[in-house]
Amino acid sequence: MKTGILAGGVGTRIQEESVSKPKPMVEIGGKPILWHIMKHYEHFGFDRFVIALGYKGEYIKRYMLDYCSLGANMSIDFRSGAVSTSARCGEQWTVELVDTGQETATGGRIKRLAPHLGPGTFFLTWGDGVSDVDLRQLLAFHKSHGRLATVTAVRPPARFGKLELDGDVVTRFSEKPLEEGWINGAFFVLEPGVVDYVDGDDTQWEREPLERLAQDGQLMAFKHASFWQCMDTLRDKKLLETLWSSGKAPWKLWS
Repeated sequence: MKTGILAGGVGTRIQEESVSKPKPMVEIGGKPILWHIMKHYEHFGFDRFVIALGYKGEYIKRYMLDYCSLGANMSIDFRSGAVSTSARCGEQWTVELVDTGQETATGGRIKRLAPHLGPGTFFLTWGDGVSDVDLRQLLAFHKSHGRLATVTAVRPPARFGKLELDGDVVTRFSEKPLEEGWINGAFFVLEPGVVDYVDGDDTQWEREPLERLAQDGQLMAFKHASFWQCMDTLRDKKLLETLWSSGKAPWKLWS
């Protein structure tokens, strides 16, 4: 089972950091937030990743290529150009890096990732948020209801897409309401059929696809009342840095 991560956006609300790098490469505790997300999935046994690249995608490619070698001892023979390392990554990941275009919207990126995600159920998340959500419980919930899509519903201060629920069934999805309530925390579990709800590169996943899935009774909510935090602004980054520095970061479930 694979995990798709959307890592191609510009990150306009955290320009202080994203002007020189893609938002998922902004660091928390000396590691990109993308690394924290991947460690979370790996903790639950999900270590096959397909990452959608766009804005400054070469930065993420370079990071992945250098991940092992830069943390290892290295020997260089300047006469022959031969390089040898004692590289041991310590991770169990396999990573596919897919260029999904500079201007492609979130729905379009998902559609472009689809051929790489395989024929079955897959995880999907954004490259800018961390949580302590139990991914195995999330997957079990998704398998139990038989719908096309499950979204993790969280309840921080309202700034994102609101979910209206009848039990665990999402009856209406609206983007960025003013009132508080359950919101879209990403950490999706999806069936391949969701791609049929995406028209093309300009489609925002958070709008027509999720709205139509809700209207069709195909969108379910996994309610997560514990920790969740996105890194949307510099203030969010500072909050995550403070939590990490305390040694008690709620999303750090791995040892």
